[in-house]
Amino acid sequence: MEITKLVSLSLLFYVFLFNQTSAFAQKSEKTAFKPTDIKYETDNVTNQIPYFDNRFRIDAELDEIKLLFYRTRGSKPIILVRPDGSKLRVNKFDHDKVQWHDGSTFDMIKIKKPMPGPWQAIGSILPNSHILIVSDVKIVVNPLPEIVLKGEILKVTGELFNANENIDNPYFRNVVKLDVYFYSTNNSTYENFGANAIKVTSFHDDGEDLDEYAADNVFTGEFELNFAAGEWQPVYRVKLPMVTRELQQKPIILQKTPISISVEASELEGVPHSMTLTIDPTYVIPDSLVFQGKITFPNRQVEAFSIADDQKGETRVKDISYTESGVYRVNLSAFGSTTSGREFRLVVPEYSFNVKASDSQFISIVDKDGVEQTLAIEETAELLAAKEAELAQAKIEQQQAEVDKNTLTIILIAVGNGVVIVLALIIFLFLRKRNKPLEANK
Repeated sequence: MEITKLVSLSLLFYVFLFNQTSAFAQKSEKTAFKPTDIKYETDNVTNQIPYFDNRFRIDAELDEIKLLFYRTRGSKPIILVRPDGSKLRVNKFDHDKVQWHDGSTFDMIKIKKPMPGPWQAIGSILPNSHILIVSDVKIVVNPLPEIVLKGEILKVTGELFNANENIDNPYFRNVVKLDVYFYSTNNSTYENFGANAIKVTSFHDDGEDLDEYAADNVFTGEFELNFAAGEWQPVYRVKLPMVTRELQQKPIILQKTPISISVEASELEGVPHSMTLTIDPTYVIPDSLVFQGKITFPNRQVEAFSIADDQKGETRVKDISYTESGVYRVNLSAFGSTTSGREFRLVVPEYSFNVKASDSQFISIVDKDGVEQTLAIEETAELLAAKEAELAQAKIEQQQAEVDKNTLTIILIAVGNGVVIVLALIIFLFLRKRNKPLEANK
């Protein structure tokens, strides 16, 4: 407890607005102050600072007080007016006696030895909001089940209280942060000995995921126990700007996953692999379990499957199609009941197995250098396809060479014929020209 003296009358109360009457002045300073909503009118006729009369009383017995004011998002921090008329501002206060944290939607102020008497708050305080005096914030969480299993997904709910009063103000969730941690007890008899602390989840009151109703002060956390089995201590941590509280529950034993997977891999195409699920009955009822999962094949194709309650006992068998050699992956979720009768759901760690091609699926070939090679059928098919493509390309190139050769031959013949014709024509013209003078002399 941070308030060290008499706090029974003043641990939790709220500031409220009085109408501009003399009622407040007539009240005795010894009159007990009761929690009240802030009430004010926001018409366009009254003062532009409608919160000026937000008044609350601080008793003389309080050695320290924490005030939490909710205000309009993005508005300026509030101003506090003490009973003597002096003011406390976010940038002007005695740092030895006052701490001030201003967020976008709230102000949290801690004051040591506050001046007794009526105080006032000035600022854009939200309509129907509460101004909360923070004294002893704590979270109450239902204890975890006695039997918890590795891989299990748990839903945990908790409620916030301030001085044993339920905090039902919806704006409070913008101020508070709730986290869940698991700490190893460092018991050397368990495999989590020496493990680091693990933050498993944060609580929310937003109506999302497993949280049923928003702003109902029931904070919900969901987490998967996907870490080492062993002895762990759950710790729930409440954080406000100036307040941190922890709730430590008794240590729990996280049991190992009660389901193991084994596969008898097939070596022949057309013959399926055989997967067996073995159930440890120490903490679960085998006949209550049903399974939902998926298989990822080497070619990355995915096939969903389920194993319902048509199979009983401590084993379940499922065939997996043989598609090709390579790595197969099995992802599995289980749903059932513990020996104490609690329903649970858990995720089994991923299981994978590698299928190698069998000897009958290999073939020996001799390469162009006369070296013998042993290849899988898939590799051989690829190699033959490559050879076939290479031969086809060589044939095309040979045909193209023949075409080019024939074309060159035709061109050479044409050129030769052309040369012969030109030479014959030249000789003919030369002889004709020579004969003309001889005829003239006759």
